[in-house]
Amino acid sequence: MDSLLCTRKCQWGKIQVLLQEPGSWLHRGQRTVPSCPLVFDVQRKVTYKNLSTWYAELREFRPEIPCIVVANKIDADINVTQKNFNFARKFSLPLYFVSAADGTNVVKLFNDAIRLAVSYKQNSQDFMDEVLQELENFKLEQKEEDAPSQEQSGRTKSPLPP
Repeated sequence: MDSLLCTRKCQWGKIQVLLQEPGSWLHRGQRTVPSCPLVFDVQRKVTYKNLSTWYAELREFRPEIPCIVVANKIDADINVTQKNFNFARKFSLPLYFVSAADGTNVVKLFNDAIRLAVSYKQNSQDFMDEVLQELENFKLEQKEEDAPSQEQSGRTKSPLPP
């Protein structure tokens, strides 16, 4: 199955919602996101069953980031909102019923995910966040060091005669 990736950028980072087979997202740099909505398709039981794998994989790398469980495609069967989904209750995670097709609860989901992410970033005690911040600082320092050399190389070029 192809992955569905929706990103919303904020001034301090990004929120990403992923709906895909387990295993692949952690190898594409998604470890840096400060909040993780775990989305499953209410019409595809396999995506609900994959939540356990996704959650275990996430917690292996990011044990502290806030998670939200998202039941998508409620527009196909509104009665699904009356069902109990034990995964969310088992891990004490908030559960949102949404429809990406008609927009039901999507804005609320993203606003809450961003609110949780901002709170997490401001109060994080996670060692991985410290490591990731140091790596980000290193990248910024590298860019600053590279910038003057690029400016100098641009100035040393002499114009070609007409």
